[in-house]
Order: sequence, then C-alpha cells, then structure tokens
Amino acid sequence: MKKTTRKNIELGILFGLVCAIALSFSRFEMRCDELRQGVLRLHIIANSDNEADQSLKLAVRDSILKNSTDIFKNCNNVDDAITTAKSSIEKINDIANKVILQNGFEYSAKVSVEDRYFETREYDNFTLPAGTYKSLVINLGEAKGKNWWCVVFPCVCVPSASDASLSDSVSIEATTVAENAPKYKIKFKTVEIYEELRKIFSKK
Repeated sequence: MKKTTRKNIELGILFGLVCAIALSFSRFEMRCDELRQGVLRLHIIANSDNEADQSLKLAVRDSILKNSTDIFKNCNNVDDAITTAKSSIEKINDIANKVILQNGFEYSAKVSVEDRYFETREYDNFTLPAGTYKSLVINLGEAKGKNWWCVVFPCVCVPSASDASLSDSVSIEATTVAENAPKYKIKFKTVEIYEELRKIFSKK
C-alpha cells in the first residue's frame, strides 16, 4: 500500500511538472506569435552568389531602407504597414530597378508582399523566433543567391529611425522576450523545432 501511494505521488509530481513546462512553453509561444504578427519583415534575395550580384543586393537594400521611412511614415500599426507595402509595390519596384539599372545589370526586380518562413534570427539588439511572417519580398533577377532580411516595420533596421522599437508594435512582454534572447535560448530552440515540425506536417 505504501509503495502504491509513493508511486502515485511520484506520478502526480511528474504530471504537475509536465503541465508546468507545457504551460510555460504555451505562454512563451504566445509571445513569439505576437512578435510574428506584429512586424513586417524585409526580405531581399540576390540574383546569385557571385560578388557582383551580392554587392547589388546590398545597394538595393540601402536604397530601400533609405526610402522606407517616407513610405511607412504614416503607419501606426503593422496592418497599416502591410496595406502601405501592398499599395507601394510599384514604387518599391521602381526604386529597386533604378539601382539595378544604375549599376549596369540587365535583369529586374520583382516585389511582392507575402508570407515567408524564417528561422530564428538574431539582430544587434533583439531576436525574432522561427515561424511565418508577413514580408515585403524583393526578388532580384533569378533570386537564387544569398538573401538579406530585417524588419521594415517598426523601422528598427533604418539608421534614421534608430529610436524605433519593437514595443511600438507589440506588448512589453513580447518585446522583453525579443530583447533578452540569451535568457530564453532553450525556449527559442524549442520554438524553432516546433515550427519546423509544423511546417513539415502542414505540407502532408
């Protein structure tokens, strides 16, 4: 009888521990999802990996970031930013193609706003968890080269908008998660594995 009671206690403790871990992960995933839903990412894919195409990618990046402050200046939230990005596709395309032409390349850019999957990404002052994000995508030529990405809203990647913060778009709790990545390193990895599995099973 004593052995049965002890076993039941141990099972109860184990069950409680599993529930606590699951609840903790669930709360963390909620913050991660808030981050995914609260930003508009910028994704630029080079024509190829050769040096000239990669240099052009960075030139296009610089021009897009230089103009992004004006493009998104009246946006108060991520929904405004997404709507503005969609209505500005032609303008952004013209900016990219002007840089391409000035540098003597014959291919062109193709701009779109779409959902894109990203792995966990560390920036200078924050980390974004793995998952699917709404993204402003700029494909250069055949778009088979290494890519560059950042966040265009809030404008945390734009030097002239250095006072911008993730807290402009998401809660303090979600911002804390993004800005204290070392503290949540294991949880970020768990989220990445979870999102990778979701991506795999969603294709079946």
